[in-house]
Amino acid sequence: MYVPEQYRPRDASWTLELIRSNPLALLVTNGPQHPWATHVPVLFAEEPEGPDGLDATGDDLVGRRLLGHLNLMNPHWEALAGAGHALLVFQGPGSYVSPTVYETAPAAPTWDFTSVHVHGALRLIDDPDDLRKIVRATVRAYEREVGTDWDMSESLEYFERLLPGVRGFEIKIESVDSMFKLSQEQLPETVTKVIDSFRRSDGGRRQELATMIERAASDKPGDLASYRHPRVPREDEPCSAPC
Repeated sequence: MYVPEQYRPRDASWTLELIRSNPLALLVTNGPQHPWATHVPVLFAEEPEGPDGLDATGDDLVGRRLLGHLNLMNPHWEALAGAGHALLVFQGPGSYVSPTVYETAPAAPTWDFTSVHVHGALRLIDDPDDLRKIVRATVRAYEREVGTDWDMSESLEYFERLLPGVRGFEIKIESVDSMFKLSQEQLPETVTKVIDSFRRSDGGRRQELATMIERAASDKPGDLASYRHPRVPREDEPCSAPC
């Protein structure tokens, strides 16, 4: 993924937060005739028992492991056998930005968005004990984060009946590309207009995006907000150099 410098996060905490908040990743691998792609929830793990416990400061993600599982009937599973490497795409909030938001002309529309691409070595998991741990860890992680702390104990026998139809995988992270396009190329007053526009929207993802833009614009020097594209001056602006 091509990421201009001003859209890169200052540290891994932004990346980690996006992955954990948007765990339904697109698993992509090469195939002999075409690429394979499957949407699948994944989680960090030091051990298959549960989340790896990365702290909020976001340590370097290279070398960390991500775990997931998919239906054995999915033909992508068989294609994974010779894959070797895989790409996981995590998509955060994003939205179209109309030129009317800027209240100036000339202007061009754009799309503010957030995304993380994780590349890594792929290892298949078909051992029943390991699969059992992955499935239970997935339930625990997402019940805690976005569920209601559902107690799975009464459904473990049902899990056992489903287990033969499930296969797992592990991806050891080798590289990460993070794209946080949050209106960094705009003047502060224009960024405020973009935030206000999204705040007035009923869409939840636009509200999330407004929060992220606000954070990027107000963070300390050295973060996302510190990077700026060279900006073409408006026609009514004086030139700071010979024009």
